Amino acid sequence: MASLKDHTIGWIGTGRMGYAMAERLLKAGADVTVWNRTRAKAEPLAEHGATVVDNIQDLADRDIVFTIVSGPNDFIEVALGEKGVLKGGGKLPKLLIDCSTISEEASRTVRQEAAKLGVTMLDACVSGNDKAVTGGALSVVSSGDKDAFDVAEPYLQALGRSVDYVGEGENARIVKICHNVFLGIVAQTMAEITVLAEKNGVPRHSFLNFINNSVMGSTFTKYKTPAYVNLDMTTTFTPVLLRKDMDLGLAAARDLGVPMPVSAAAREVVQSLIGNGYIDCDFAALIKLQAANSGLKIEPEDVEVGTGL
Repeated sequence: MASLKDHTIGWIGTGRMGYAMAERLLKAGADVTVWNRTRAKAEPLAEHGATVVDNIQDLADRDIVFTIVSGPNDFIEVALGEKGVLKGGGKLPKLLIDCSTISEEASRTVRQEAAKLGVTMLDACVSGNDKAVTGGALSVVSSGDKDAFDVAEPYLQALGRSVDYVGEGENARIVKICHNVFLGIVAQTMAEITVLAEKNGVPRHSFLNFINNSVMGSTFTKYKTPAYVNLDMTTTFTPVLLRKDMDLGLAAARDLGVPMPVSAAAREVVQSLIGNGYIDCDFAALIKLQAANSGLKIEPEDVEVGTGL
C-alpha cells in the first residue's frame, strides 16, 4: 500500500479551504511545504509539521504540488507567472494538482504548458466547505492522465471521504462547475421554501429539521441549516464566488446549446444579493434577501442545530 511519505508535497494557497486541506494531509503524515501570498495565513500550519516558504519557486523541488486559489488568473500566475512554480528554471515538480474552481480554458492553458516542461497536471476539484474538510466529508472529482491519478489517489483519499476519476483532460472542471450551479439553485430554493413556511407561522428550525429528515434532505441542507436558522453569515463561500461559478456554468451551457432556465434565474438572484451589499459574507444571506422580498422580518432563532457532519 502506498504511503503518504512516498512523495514530498508542495501546497499553494491557504485560504479557508486550502488551509483545512493542507492540515488534513499533515495530520495524515504527509511531508508538506506551504506557500501563501499572505504568509501569516500559512504559518499556523507549522504547528502541524509544515514548512512555510516565502517564494513559490521554493516548492519546485517537491514531487507533487497542489494549488487551490480563488480564480483562473491566480492559478495561471502561481503556475506560469514570472515567479510561478513552473518557471524556476531549475527543478520542477513531477505532478501539479489543481483544486481550484476555474474555467476549462485556464486549466487547459496550464496543462499544455506544463506538459511542454515534462510536468503532468491533474484537475482535482472538491465539494464541501472548510467544515466539511475538517469533518472528513470532502468529495473529490479528478481528471487527467490515469497513471498520474493513480500516483495522486492516496493523497486525494486523505483529503476526504470519496474520490472519483472521470477521465482525461478537463472533465473534472465541468463536473465541479455543474456542482456549483446546483449549489446556487438549491441554496435559493431552500431560502424560498423556508421563508414560505415561516411566513405561515412555522419556526425555521422545525421546518428544516423536517426537510433534513425527509427524502428531500441532503448533506448540503443539513450543514447549511445552522446558517439559515440562526442567521450566522460567517463566510464559507461568498456570493461573489458563487456568481463566478454560476457564470462559468451558464457560459458552458451556451457553448454546448443546453438551455438552463432555472440556473439563469438563480444566478440573477445571486446578482441581486451582491447588489444589495451582501459581498463579504456567506451566500446563506440568500435567506435574508428572500425574507426582505417577501415582506418578512426574520431574526436569529438562537436554537442549537447540528450540521450533520
